[in-house]
Amino acid sequence: MTSTPLPAFSTCDFCDTHKGDVSGAFRVMPPVFQSFGGVASFAGPISTVKCYEDNTLVKAAVDSPGEGRVLVVDGGASLRRALVGGNLAAAAARNGWAGIVVDGCVRDVAELNAAAVGIRALALMPLPTEKRNEGQCDVAVQIQGVWVRPGDWLYADADGIVVSAQALSA
Repeated sequence: MTSTPLPAFSTCDFCDTHKGDVSGAFRVMPPVFQSFGGVASFAGPISTVKCYEDNTLVKAAVDSPGEGRVLVVDGGASLRRALVGGNLAAAAARNGWAGIVVDGCVRDVAELNAAAVGIRALALMPLPTEKRNEGQCDVAVQIQGVWVRPGDWLYADADGIVVSAQALSA
C-alpha cells in the first residue's frame, strides 16, 4: 500500500508558528536523534510501541500496514541492544510506514540507509535484542522527556522532530 505524499514542510517553520504554544499540543523533541533510512524528511500520524531490549512488538508493527504512519518506539533509551535493523526497516518500507523514531539503537546502517523509510534513533549498536514477547502497543509514551500519544502527528526533517496533537499545515 502506498501513502499519499505530504506537502513539503519545515520543522523550523512549525516552531516559528507554534513557539508561543503553552497548551502542550505542540512539542519539540530534544536534538539527540541521528538520521538513518533512505528518506530524509517524513511525517504522519503516530503509532507507538513501548519495549525494552525486546523488539518482538516492533517487528509485529512494521509487518502490519503502516498506512503512512510513523512508528515511535520507546526503547527506554537503552544503548545495549538494537531495536530496528535492516530487515525491519525493509518491512516498514514495504508495508507503507512513513518513518520510525527509536528511543534506543538501530543496526545494519547500510541496509537502513537503503530502505525507503525515514528512521531516527539515538545510536548504532550491532547487538540484536532478545525475543521475550514483552511490551505494549499504542500507549502514551515519554520519549526523551516529551509525551507522545497514538494519533498525534510527528514531523521529522534535517532540523529536528516535532510532535503535534493534530496535523499541521505546511
